Amino acid sequence: MILTDTHTHLYSKEFEPDNAALIEKAIKSGVTRFFMPNVDSESIPGMFQIEKQFPENCFPMMGLHPCSVNQTYQQELKVMEYWLNKRKFTAIGEIGIDLYWDKTFFEQQQDAFRTQIGWAKKYNIPYVIHSRNAFDETMAIVNEFKNEKIKAIFHCFSGNVEQAEQVISAGLPAGASLAEAGDFKLGIGGVVTFKNSGLDKVVEAIDLKHLVLETDAPYLAPVPFRGKRNDPNYLVLIARKVADIKNISIEEVAAVTTQNSIDVFGR
Repeated sequence: MILTDTHTHLYSKEFEPDNAALIEKAIKSGVTRFFMPNVDSESIPGMFQIEKQFPENCFPMMGLHPCSVNQTYQQELKVMEYWLNKRKFTAIGEIGIDLYWDKTFFEQQQDAFRTQIGWAKKYNIPYVIHSRNAFDETMAIVNEFKNEKIKAIFHCFSGNVEQAEQVISAGLPAGASLAEAGDFKLGIGGVVTFKNSGLDKVVEAIDLKHLVLETDAPYLAPVPFRGKRNDPNYLVLIARKVADIKNISIEEVAAVTTQNSIDVFGR
């Protein structure tokens, strides 16, 4: 069984000094592929260090997180673009719109989001979407690029079935139905284990071919560890919950969602 964590901050200071031990433990549990989103210029060195330690398992992205967009965001974007020109990355991410804490830099977030989706097109790699309290605002920009055939993952999806279908449709050609596997996947994480989250109804209604798994570690730990540090090996708990909802084996969940991740990231 091979499980893929499509979104994990393994370089986080919350994992120090036991990053390597946690990754090795997860690998033994069957979680052998980890995709690491960048946050800003300060997170890059730690992310590269994890990649150096586990080059066959840990794959970095490059992008500016919307919560790191402020009055100096243009300088941060220059750092991101420098690295994109210097070496290969699996995706642009994580990028998007976040209006949960502060709306001060909403216009700047929109500009940064558009710019970075443009990079995904330029470098022919997917992008990973962060959206919090901003679903409509996020999708408005995503749909500006609807016909560009850029692959993407809507990270930490926690909306309803209708919103899930909107995301999936954004990655489908005109006239295609939801029965087809499109270029957009929904990232399902620990929230699916939360009581009354409603995400179980989304997972039940949406075909597995549209889903990928993630931890977002060290954040959003699944039950029974909710509120504590999320560890990479907890992806097994998320996969098991999806299997229970779908009434299929965890091995099938692992196989399909890992293939979905390969379809998006190309590896």
